[in-house]
Amino acid sequence: MRRVVVTGAGGGIGAALARRFAAEGAEVIVSDLDADAAAAVASEIGGLAVPADAANEDDTRRLIEVAWAELGGVDLFCSNAGVLTAGDENTPDAAWTRDFSVNVLSHVYVSRHLLPRWLDQEGPHRLLITVSAAGLLSILGSASYAVTKHGALAYAEWLRATYAHRGLIVQALCPQGVRTDMLTRGNEGGSAAAALLAEGALEPAEVAEVAAKALEGESFLILPHPEVADYYKLRATDTDRWLGGMNKLQRAYEGSAR
Repeated sequence: MRRVVVTGAGGGIGAALARRFAAEGAEVIVSDLDADAAAAVASEIGGLAVPADAANEDDTRRLIEVAWAELGGVDLFCSNAGVLTAGDENTPDAAWTRDFSVNVLSHVYVSRHLLPRWLDQEGPHRLLITVSAAGLLSILGSASYAVTKHGALAYAEWLRATYAHRGLIVQALCPQGVRTDMLTRGNEGGSAAAALLAEGALEPAEVAEVAAKALEGESFLILPHPEVADYYKLRATDTDRWLGGMNKLQRAYEGSAR
């Protein structure tokens, strides 16, 4: 990919993706809500920093306009920004709204402003959506993350099914535990999911490596943790058993937390 945009690229998986593509010689736009973090990564890789709120449609439109003005177009857009709020049925409405805006609507805004420039044009054009294994399975300790990541996966599937014949290649990156600030904050906050995922967590650079290789093909699901495929299959074919296993993990965590 010659021209790449990465959102949520001030750290974690996004920064690792930006570094990986820049190392391959791509022109990379580094976008993040944190302007200083975006600038630091862009300076490191020789890219262009464009601060933006992925949950704001005007910011997303402006980001895409800058990409066309500075790069002449986009070959790969990594819609990577995400947020996790620990909580349950009592999570405040404002947090639900924020999580839905970042984890679902951000991808809608990207496609809304990219597709008129991409569809039926010479390509291929790739949209990489960072979903999380939580979108295929679930996650303990965060009702809003579980629900919104399922929504992100559903939207990615819809895009692929609707526009594949018009030159759009949509792929969903679904890592499980990754050693990012999100996982660290979860551990510090006593998150059941963070505690369970920490042991098998990958480094962001490892996730970026898997993603880069997968982008050489067209497989929809990109699974840096291969075992997720088995969990996904079990969830679909023996849902009661899978839910029982998840509840067992929850009970074990509650017991260890006492």
